[in-house]
Amino acid sequence: MYEIGSGTSADPAASRRAGEDEPAQLTDRQLLERVTSTRARCVGTEVDPDAWFPVATRWQQARAEAASALALCAVCPVRAECLEFSMRQWGEVGRHGVWGGLLEAERAAVREHWLAGVSVVRLLVRGHEGRQSVEVDDETHKI
Repeated sequence: MYEIGSGTSADPAASRRAGEDEPAQLTDRQLLERVTSTRARCVGTEVDPDAWFPVATRWQQARAEAASALALCAVCPVRAECLEFSMRQWGEVGRHGVWGGLLEAERAAVREHWLAGVSVVRLLVRGHEGRQSVEVDDETHKI
């Protein structure tokens, strides 16, 4: 079993600024503005663009390919907004690549919870605490 998002990142809920809206309360435009702002760790970095779009079909290999991108996501203050935007834009750009610190297969696995009304902040907190298990590549992983 593997923990997605494990490492040096702080609790996702604790990294939210006081008074910030829950990502679910924001419009698509507000989300886009936040995930493309200078607060987003991915903006203006020199991370190889391929790191954001791993091509490996196995979970461990894909996470290894995306390691530099995932490291930025782990400490990004707009990670929850990024994940919310990707879930809303699933039929467009949100399905592919790394968003909110999760690979496509990981987001697909938690998407049903999001569709059922679980907030992305809660999904990320559950993942941080190792309480969320998902099926990826016919293996169970903790996120």
